[in-house]
Amino acid sequence: MEDLKLMTECECMCVLQAKPISLEEDTQGDLILAGGPGPGDPLQLLLKRGWVISTELRRIGQKLAQDRWARVHSMSVRLTCHARSMVSEYSTISRTSSQEMGQAEKLLMEKCSELSAVTQRCLQVENEHVLKSMKACVSETLSMLGQHFGQLLELALTREVQALVRKIDTSDNIYIMESTTGNLFSLTQEGAPLCRIIAKEGGVVALFKVCRQDSFRCMYPQALRTLASICCVEEGVHQLEKVKSVVSVG
Repeated sequence: MEDLKLMTECECMCVLQAKPISLEEDTQGDLILAGGPGPGDPLQLLLKRGWVISTELRRIGQKLAQDRWARVHSMSVRLTCHARSMVSEYSTISRTSSQEMGQAEKLLMEKCSELSAVTQRCLQVENEHVLKSMKACVSETLSMLGQHFGQLLELALTREVQALVRKIDTSDNIYIMESTTGNLFSLTQEGAPLCRIIAKEGGVVALFKVCRQDSFRCMYPQALRTLASICCVEEGVHQLEKVKSVVSVG
């Protein structure tokens, strides 16, 4: 536990200093993926597409505040393309979808279409009073779109984290364990939201079990470092305290 405490302090500093996934901007200032997500990698797809879409949402809000309607509309159309690509590509890779995921995807795409349509109409309006009322409508649509996107992304990331934790829980293959723990550690470096999901989905318990098995002794440093990263958030610490209580009673 002392080793874990020391590593947690180090990992907290690393997480605070972590940089987001690489993005580039084209000559018009439009966001593009740097290299695109790797083929067959659902986590990288979600993280990269997710970052682009969340950044586009923020920038549309900025252009809306400046009444730059042409840019608002063109960016809304591009946002729809990014969202459609994320949904399509993730569905192809994951091959399975829950009813909850399907509903979230539907709501997101409906709001994307609504945003594109209303911003198109705004381009044709010259009356400032009418445009002002439409601006409020665009702002509300943008806000709802952001909520639906956040819900969909969290659902998808949660499903992928569950799959990783399940592998750690059930596998006795050292190579699979190393790869899976490495993937989990990479996720912790994406920031607090991912750490919270990992903690909530049993990541702390699974990694703690690894650290108590002699057959996985060579994985202790990697497992401890991943645990320390998860414990940079309150949910991680809470889960660790629960594990410690069970171990103490045992």
